[in-house]
Amino acid sequence: MQMTIILIYELVNARMATSAHPSDCDASRFYLAHHAWLQEWLRRRLGCRHDAADLAHDAFARLLAARELDAIREPRAFLTTLAQRLVYNFWRRRDLERAYLDGLMLATPASVPSEEERALVVDALMHIDHALKRLPPKARSVFLLSQIDELSYPEIAARLGLSAMTVRRYMKQAITLCVLADAA
Repeated sequence: MQMTIILIYELVNARMATSAHPSDCDASRFYLAHHAWLQEWLRRRLGCRHDAADLAHDAFARLLAARELDAIREPRAFLTTLAQRLVYNFWRRRDLERAYLDGLMLATPASVPSEEERALVVDALMHIDHALKRLPPKARSVFLLSQIDELSYPEIAARLGLSAMTVRRYMKQAITLCVLADAA
């Protein structure tokens, strides 16, 4: 952990030395003022200092890439909100990985994928999960009934009280989002 802080600190200082941009100095001060606090906050929530270090790094990387630090009036409140979202995504990914691995336990040994294939599948599941969150609730229900419960469009229409055309439109919307999520 100490080595990570030193490397990031040296990276920020090297960036400051090669740039006359005044916000680089602000970034260094912001990082030094809040990194230890954020990492400890994450460690208390996650129970693991290594995961906390990873998420703290992700938080600062996102923050420095996307925001002007001068615009942040309450740094710890802002970092807390950002960290809560990262923790939510972290747990969501863990849940998806666990569900996938539970499903693999039921598979025959010959059909068990390699570690690389597992990582690719979990990543694809995360993209699909994020895409499905952007769908309206009925469209999400239609997609899940079709793909998980393997219901036909007429069965979905009858179950949800929708027309078959609406079911098709929702499926098109969901599949388009999934394809776009997979391409991203």
